Amino acid sequence: MEASTTTAAAIVAGGRARRFGGQDKSRLVVEGRTIIVRQLEVLQQVADPVFVVGPDPARYADLGLTVHPDAVPDAGALGGIYTALLHATTDRVLVVACDLPFLHAGLLTRLIERSEAGDAAWARSDIQAQPLLACYRRDAHARIRSQIDAGHLRATDLAHTLDIVEIGPDEIVTYGPPERLLANLNTPADYARVQYGG
Repeated sequence: MEASTTTAAAIVAGGRARRFGGQDKSRLVVEGRTIIVRQLEVLQQVADPVFVVGPDPARYADLGLTVHPDAVPDAGALGGIYTALLHATTDRVLVVACDLPFLHAGLLTRLIERSEAGDAAWARSDIQAQPLLACYRRDAHARIRSQIDAGHLRATDLAHTLDIVEIGPDEIVTYGPPERLLANLNTPADYARVQYGG
């Protein structure tokens, strides 16, 4: 069975992007295209449907994407993951941050495959786990909600609650340089590095 028949994808775009003056990071242009357009081109190869977790449906009307607001306000990335799983109708859900410009279909497919061995699979850099570059089983949403209700909002702490398979740099490198594939644009300096190598 193809991954796309059992896997949805959610682009989590609920952050306030304070360091970008509130600008929608998904619309930053990288190598000639906005991040969200780049993401859609890759996600649609491996998942169906693709939707957005975010506050403003009108913001994505031009892309024809369904938008689900956070089910639990002010729960950060963990709330975005929870909302994605809550609204999915598939067994598994790829969950990606809206500021990852270099998604790779091969790596996403690997995350989907590896998630079958547990509750989730996520990428890990040399520094930390990447809960917003991950594939979760939909039925994990109740345990995630319990974490939120208990006030435990660090998404990386899901490793204490869920059975998570990690894909580290040694495996990621088969799809390209990990520092590129895992690059996210948290700050204007990150954006400058991606744009200009600075």
